Order: sequence, then C-alpha cells, then structure tokens
Amino acid sequence: MFSAALPFIADYLDDLDAALKAQEPGRGLTRSQRRWLTFCLMGLLLTNTVSWAHFERSGLRGYRHSALSWMFRHTKILWEGLWQASVSVVLAQYDLKEGVLVVDDSDHRRAKRTTRIHRAHKIYDKKTGGYFNGQALVFLVLVTPQITVPVGFRFAAPDPRQVAWRAEEKRLKRLKVPKAERPPRPAPDAAYPSKLQLALELIASFRQAHAQVRIRAVLADALYGTQAFMDQASRLCDDAQTVSQLRTNQKVRFRGKERSLKDFFRAYPGVSQRIRVRGGEEIEVIVSSARVHVCAHNAKRFVIALRYPNETEYRYLVATDLSWRTLDIVQCYTLRWLVEVFLEDWKLNEGWGPLAKQPDEEGSSRSLILSLLLDHALILHPEQQARLSHQAPACTVGSLRQRCQGEALVDLFRRVLEAEDPAAQFEQLAEAIKAVFPLAPSSKHMSGRDLGRQQPTPALRYRAAEVSACA
Repeated sequence: MFSAALPFIADYLDDLDAALKAQEPGRGLTRSQRRWLTFCLMGLLLTNTVSWAHFERSGLRGYRHSALSWMFRHTKILWEGLWQASVSVVLAQYDLKEGVLVVDDSDHRRAKRTTRIHRAHKIYDKKTGGYFNGQALVFLVLVTPQITVPVGFRFAAPDPRQVAWRAEEKRLKRLKVPKAERPPRPAPDAAYPSKLQLALELIASFRQAHAQVRIRAVLADALYGTQAFMDQASRLCDDAQTVSQLRTNQKVRFRGKERSLKDFFRAYPGVSQRIRVRGGEEIEVIVSSARVHVCAHNAKRFVIALRYPNETEYRYLVATDLSWRTLDIVQCYTLRWLVEVFLEDWKLNEGWGPLAKQPDEEGSSRSLILSLLLDHALILHPEQQARLSHQAPACTVGSLRQRCQGEALVDLFRRVLEAEDPAAQFEQLAEAIKAVFPLAPSSKHMSGRDLGRQQPTPALRYRAAEVSACA
C-alpha cells in the first residue's frame, strides 16, 4: 500500500518532464498527467501487474480505477516521445557514451481465444513442441560498461495471407499437385513486417534519437543471421561489428571449394582457449576460426566454430568485421546472454506479464511502455546509482522491488506518526483499508442455507425390505 510516491519515482518524473521539454518546449507533462503516471508507476511497483483495480486498492483509492482507465485511453501523452525521453534520461544520468546493441525476441502466452489483444497469434512452443496463442515482441537492449537497459521494442506477428498460403501449399504438396497448378506466393504485406525488419527499425530509431552513443557491436541470435540484416545493422551503426550465428549446414567457399560449415571445420579442428565470460569468470572453450566466403551472404565473413564445456556440438558465429580478433568476437558475443536476463527480470518483476490484458494496439503498447518506464526508474534508484558509482555490482530487480515495497509501507506509517493527530490519522487509515478490502461472502460454507433432509423415511422401510429380499 502507498499514500504518496517514493522519492526516486518523483525524481525520475522530474527528469522525464525536463527531457520532454528539451525535446519540444512546452510539451512537458501536465499536472494531471504527472499525478497519473506517478500513481501508475507506484501501482506497478507494488502490485507487479498492469491492473487498474489493483492500483486502486494498493493506493487506498487515491485514484479510482475508472479514472485510471480513462487517463490511459484519452490523455494527450505522446507515448513514443515519452519512451525516447526516458531512454535519454537514463543515458544522461549515467553519462553513457558507448555500448553494444543486442536484439532478441520473446513470446508471451495469452488465452486460447483473444479478439482484442494486439498481434495475438499462434506461436510454436519450444518447450513442448506444440503451439499456444500469444504475443511476440522484438526487443533492443543496450549493454554498456555500467548498465544493461532496454531502448526499444516492437510487436511482431506473421502475415495472415502468408500463413494461409503456406498451409495451402503444404496441403497441395501432400496431394502431389504440380507447382504450376498451385497458387503463387502472395506479396508481403507492409502492415506485417518480419522480426528482422522490426529489429532494423529499432536500431535505426535508436540511432536517430541517440546518435551521440557510439555502438561498438550489434549482437543477435541465429534468426537474424542473414546477409540483409547483418549488413544493414552494421551500416546503421557506422560499420560497427555485427555478430550472429549460422546453421551447421550452411555453405562456405574456401579456395574455390564449397562445403558445409560442419564439414569445413572438421578439417580444421578447434584448439583450447580461455575466455572471460561477460567480464567475469574465465572458462575454457574449444575454438576454431576462418575468414571465408559465406555463400548465403555472398560475402566474406569471419566464421568461428565454438564449443563450450560439457557441449558435444559446435555452434558457428559469424561476424562482419574481419579485423577483429577471434577471442574478442567470442567474448563480445557472451554479452548476448544479458538480454535473456533482462527478459526474465522484466517478465517476473515489472508487471506486464500478469493480468496486463489491455485491449487493442494502444492498450498493449502503452501498458508495455509503463512497464519499461518502471525498469528505467529502478535503474535510476539511488541505491543502484550509489553501487554503480563505486564500481560495485548492481542489485537485482526483484530484490530492489521488494525493498521499495517495504519503503512504501514505512513511508505510509511515517506519515501517520508525523500527523498532528496520529491516533485520528491511524483510524482514518484503518477505515480506508476496510473500505478498500471489503469482505466477500463465501459459497464454501453452508451457513444460512438449507442442507436438505438427511435421514431415512419410515414409510419407505417396508419397500427397502422387499427390495433386499428380492435380491
């Protein structure tokens, strides 16, 4: 529960308002917008969900859920500008001048039947091998020498016409219908860009808004290991190194001969090397590398065969800049794991997962922005800044959120004790809690209801005796 914003939330909104005014004078937050954002961020922090009813209860009805919902839908906030302003605040507070951009996507399960959840579609479940209905998001995360911070997101969904065509193509192939008699592939719909296109949009948007940040490298998993993505990502970041992965069966050409990656590196076995993982512990890995022509990319790439301890198969990294050293690329690519940590923290501790069922495109995107604003606010918490300024490890999102929950409760009691009449203030608080948390009737207990007659009927005893005799 809370009765006022914690100081770090208020300070964050001061900085956010100043950043908005710097973007465009006169376009800062109004008093009502600031009060609403404060209440929402405090509600997210304490309830871990984007639910107006939960916010109302945790804030002791300082804001009614209907008013919260109305402001969410109708307030004249430029949400994209608000998001970019928040990124600017984080970059300025920590004086971040360089970093590594990491691209990754994440799936979020929804109900089986959804009519108004933005971009909900059938998604392959890697854990079970089945499918579920959900939303897919592409994230762009900036990894710097100090912090790891989200800087962009997009919702992804497949083109329905392409999905229908693939299903029909598969059915007709099974029936052995000739290709000439099968329908042609439909043209791509610009309203449904691929994850690769969305990732490039995110990189371009970040570079346009924050051109002062020097990008050392762009990292992505095997989904993004195409020639178009790697070349464009590198170009957008002033020819920065771009690292992804290749499949084992992809062809490379070396000295005029084409072979699969697996066959090629079988002829050039790896050697044991020690690398430092994300600037921490050292581990021993098996590494082999070559600057070869990758046929699918129609370009020469730096390809690295890498095997971690306790693994039996190699993975194949591919990089655009041939002037880097092998171990530098390997160590840089270990930073990609940090985006997985961010996604796990975000799903568990920053409210967008549980009950965040705001309908339509604006509902999904705005609620997600609120969740990520909380992530930025927690990065700017005084405890985090103190630790990072002394080169100490930052604290986890989960532990910091629990600390803030305790601080909010202490602040609530402090306000009661500092009142002119603490006893009267305490009684008001007790009454407010009773009003916010009313007791609901239970259907589990039978009090006040008729249980019915639960005993034998004397007039039917003779009938029971006859039935028993016949048996």
